[in-house]
Amino acid sequence: MQTDKDLLLKGIKYLGFTVLFMFSAPFVLYEAFKNQENPLFIPVLVLGIILAILAIFLAFYGIKTIMDSLFDSKKK
Repeated sequence: MQTDKDLLLKGIKYLGFTVLFMFSAPFVLYEAFKNQENPLFIPVLVLGIILAILAIFLAFYGIKTIMDSLFDSKKK
């Protein structure tokens, strides 16, 4: 049972992007709620929600990719 190193690196990249989105999404949401009178409130709020959903999706996908690389569950 060997580790697929290319797939492992791909999963680590996904987790790296997850960390980026995990810090940027709350910041964008905070800025949106801080400026509720601003006409760009709705677009900034939607952007923050999309970033948060993307962070959650990438976290699950990155962990799944790492588990696939470790336990050799390739579809043959």
